[in-house]
Amino acid sequence: MEDILSRMTSPRQLAEMSIEQLEQLAAEVRQALCDVAASRTAHFASNLGVVELCLALHRVYDFSRDRLIWDTGHQIYPHKLITGRYAEFPSIRTKGGLMGYPNPDESPYDLFMTGHAGCSVSTALGLAMGDTMLGEPDRHSVAVIGDGALPSGIVFEALNNAGFLKRKMLVVLNDNKMSICPRVGSLAEYLDTVRTNSWYRSVKQEMGDLIKGVPMVGESVERMLNNVKDSIKTSIHGGALFEALGVRYFGPVDGHSLPQLVRYLEMIKDAEGPVLLHVFTEKGHGFKPAEADPVFFHTPAPFECDDDFVVSIKKSSSEAYTDVASRTIAKAMRADSRVSVITAAMCQGNKLEKVREEFPDQFFDVGICESHAVAFAAGQAKVGCRPIVDIYSTFLQRSYDQIFQEVSLQNLPVLFMLDRAGLTGPDGPTHHGSYDLGYMRLFPTMTVMAPGDEHDLEEMVPWALSHDGPTAIRYPKAARVRLDFPRQPMALGKAEQACEGRDGLVIACGTLLGEALAAASQLRREGLDVAVINARFVKPLDTGLILPAIEATPWTITLEENTLPTGFGSAVVEAVNDARAAGSLGETGPILRLGLPDRFVEHGDRAELFADLGIDAAGIAAACRRLAGRSPEASHTTAPAASLG
Repeated sequence: MEDILSRMTSPRQLAEMSIEQLEQLAAEVRQALCDVAASRTAHFASNLGVVELCLALHRVYDFSRDRLIWDTGHQIYPHKLITGRYAEFPSIRTKGGLMGYPNPDESPYDLFMTGHAGCSVSTALGLAMGDTMLGEPDRHSVAVIGDGALPSGIVFEALNNAGFLKRKMLVVLNDNKMSICPRVGSLAEYLDTVRTNSWYRSVKQEMGDLIKGVPMVGESVERMLNNVKDSIKTSIHGGALFEALGVRYFGPVDGHSLPQLVRYLEMIKDAEGPVLLHVFTEKGHGFKPAEADPVFFHTPAPFECDDDFVVSIKKSSSEAYTDVASRTIAKAMRADSRVSVITAAMCQGNKLEKVREEFPDQFFDVGICESHAVAFAAGQAKVGCRPIVDIYSTFLQRSYDQIFQEVSLQNLPVLFMLDRAGLTGPDGPTHHGSYDLGYMRLFPTMTVMAPGDEHDLEEMVPWALSHDGPTAIRYPKAARVRLDFPRQPMALGKAEQACEGRDGLVIACGTLLGEALAAASQLRREGLDVAVINARFVKPLDTGLILPAIEATPWTITLEENTLPTGFGSAVVEAVNDARAAGSLGETGPILRLGLPDRFVEHGDRAELFADLGIDAAGIAAACRRLAGRSPEASHTTAPAASLG
């Protein structure tokens, strides 16, 4: 049988294909997904689950003109394959290759660079209203959102507004009983009633068969029969929830049946007002290991397979900082029953499965509801508990107002564990934790910490849980490292000297400490004696150690895996400026800030990105040589510098 996928130049070709050809194409798309997942870590199970849905949407709609938003965006791979990116697909999630999320720079079929859940309904409604304002109301607007993202508060804000505005748009609820982990909450139970209501399902099937059997005698008969079916379904289950918001509900539909999907999409395409189509899919569909374990196969390590069976998984043997954090949290929970841990649908990502099993009454997965997670933690802290909010740095941004109002303003002892801080590698700019040092250190009562290695992280968690105020600890998506130098006890706002030196100074914030020590070791062999300080605390800053060290050295470099504006280096420069203005600090040499530049950093391997940004050992050493006048040539491109003195 002749290959279809490799010959596709436009998704408009789908309109000319038979159902049999579409099903063949679906199989070819799944094979392409398997091929790429076998070579690198990639989002896998979620993409397998939307293949038929993607093909049906592109068959019924013309998204060169109509609008399509994929919520979260990690299930974008089939869409990329059929929108002209098949030849580039093997490069996905590699430096310079396709992004693993929607990217408008790659294709006009990608409207937003989306990586956070819940915003699709709002943006799709905005697109629809914008088209109406500009005189193009015939353009269709479609949002595809998963059931895991449905409980997000912004989704209901958008549905409420859509029901009020009454503009034509389609929301496809992709219900696979999952987010990354199994979904949680009463809304999940509510959706499950649809799957388990056998009486409704049999009525739906009979009505569907009746509709299919009606001769082509006019649109009014089909509409009448559908109205009867809608009345039955609304009286039984969840259609009433959406109908009450002014959104017409259709479904549920088998999301792996191309004939059903196409028929329903064509039927509701020109319906007036907002419509929600409830689609049942299976995460990992078509690949037996992923069907059996969709959590593991969300982003599996590269694997080899034979037909439908995985032969081997290429696992890393090294532990990550996330493992250290999880282990340290569990130790704290054993020592103190007041300690709880709260996560937002990221139990697996935060390696909290064992914590959940051991402490079911102290573990809370609130779903993709970060704002609620933080306010929920504030309530626990107010009555005397010691809650830990364990959320990726990039996702904690969604709860910024609650960090301010409910936690920091109240000076409550909530510990924020910011996983995936810094560069997350192939996930790219939607997931890089580039901003947390800046957005956390702004709050007056907040203590902000960045461990230099595994030892620091193990010490910081119990210290933070004993501190009477809000604290934040950030750590990267990286293999753990334990550094060998004399350590100082953990105390509020206290840094430590990692190595001595008279020719220059590097103040390292976070786990780039290892890179700084490697650079200092290399420079020492070259005759350049550079001191290194492990900052540990971003707020409060250890001015008692750092400022005299800066004053005593010819030049200083600050180092961080955070964006330079408002980051650690900025905090050091501010402290130097304030001390000089107060007359407590004399003249200083130049201060060079190394970190993430004031732009969105692309995706790629962490080591590749570090080298490009000049924050690996070689880049740090090159910057030291330049400041010391040892080498006029820059061996790496570094981030912008801020100089004083």
